[in-house]
Amino acid sequence: MASKISRSFSVTRQAPELIVPAEPTPQEVKKLSDIDDQQGFRFQIPVLFVYRKNHSPKTEVRDPVKVIREALSKALVFYYPLAGRLREGDNGKLMVDCNGQGILLIEADANFSLDQLDKEIHPPFSRLDELLYNVPGSDGILGCPLMLIQVTRLLCGGFVFALRLNHTMADAYGLVQFLNAMEEMAQGKLTPSITPVWQRHILSARDPPRITHIHHEYEQLDAANDTLNTTNPNDLDHKSFFFGSEEISSLRNHLPPHLKNSSTFEIIIASVWKCRTAALQLNPDQTVRFSCIASIRGKSNGVQLPKGYYGNAFGFPAACAKAGSLCGSGLGYAVELVKRAKAEMSGEYLKSVADLMVLKGRPRYTNVENFIVSNVTKSGLAEIDFGWGKPVFGGPAGAVSLISFCMEIKRRDGKNGVLIPICLPKWNMVRFEGELKKMIAQGASLVCKL
Repeated sequence: MASKISRSFSVTRQAPELIVPAEPTPQEVKKLSDIDDQQGFRFQIPVLFVYRKNHSPKTEVRDPVKVIREALSKALVFYYPLAGRLREGDNGKLMVDCNGQGILLIEADANFSLDQLDKEIHPPFSRLDELLYNVPGSDGILGCPLMLIQVTRLLCGGFVFALRLNHTMADAYGLVQFLNAMEEMAQGKLTPSITPVWQRHILSARDPPRITHIHHEYEQLDAANDTLNTTNPNDLDHKSFFFGSEEISSLRNHLPPHLKNSSTFEIIIASVWKCRTAALQLNPDQTVRFSCIASIRGKSNGVQLPKGYYGNAFGFPAACAKAGSLCGSGLGYAVELVKRAKAEMSGEYLKSVADLMVLKGRPRYTNVENFIVSNVTKSGLAEIDFGWGKPVFGGPAGAVSLISFCMEIKRRDGKNGVLIPICLPKWNMVRFEGELKKMIAQGASLVCKL
């Protein structure tokens, strides 16, 4: 079936097929953790990988669809819960029925090349709906495939590997672990180098549950007062902003001496949060939040996750400020708040979140004037190689409402930097661009005055 993109561009898809594990797998029911099954994770997240043609003799004769189909089936033998379906038990508890029904795979061909895809190969992708087709009835949380994959061959010999993951099953690191297993299967290995571990009870509520931290990110507020929630989706704009060494240096110039050594992430996110808040033109007394997605993986913080754990292992502690204070203070004020939010994360903090979920009915994170950011620069998404080399782009397909991502990219002009996709109402986006340009220009002028 051909799907028209424009007069000249189209994608032809084959009928979706279910890819099941290559060997029989256990038929059982596994509970998700109380971090996994919170309301805020019950959505599908799109991730995109774009590959150029590899001119090596080996890949010249290999079909990416065939390679990925076979690697997926073999990897599912070890990650068999991903081939199952979610169901809900008492008190909203999610569990996966490991029934081996499989993951959806779509084979597709495009009549355009990589260079025609977009001016820059990064979010927002103008043809995302064609590169990751939403199979009718497949995008629910319960009783639906836990992952959908589309592999689209391009005229130039490159291809796009796009997937959509039910976020309750894994975080970015867990997804990368699974994709690495697929990568190893594509290389001919019989078992993945990292054995997957379920053990979701590690991040489930204690008995008895006890909330030991203040969780501003779960305060239940009236969403009718939130800018994004009250905006017609057709009036939302989705753009990405690039921060190279020059932009980062200019922003760093705004900081007082004791904050000059702040991380690139802290500086960029503080700047974006400050400019975003100014662009929304809120009442000065309105409380705004920044929620920093922070993982407990690999940290000595009271919760020992075994190597191979692929469930969600992060929280998003929030820093709060009055809009007037954030916009009226220097950048250092925002950086201090970002640092404070990051510092909140610990094993005890995440256990407190799990307990809160059980005690308060698995509430969704607050979306009232909240800005959530995930730093995926170290996740490994940009390293996934099925035999064609590293992707030109590998990462989330864009912002998801109030959630943005920090990604490392290389532009067509060869410049390396950090990319952040943002979603805002169109009229606020114009103002945001102006605020950010002004901040960067002012930072650059500070150097000129020295």
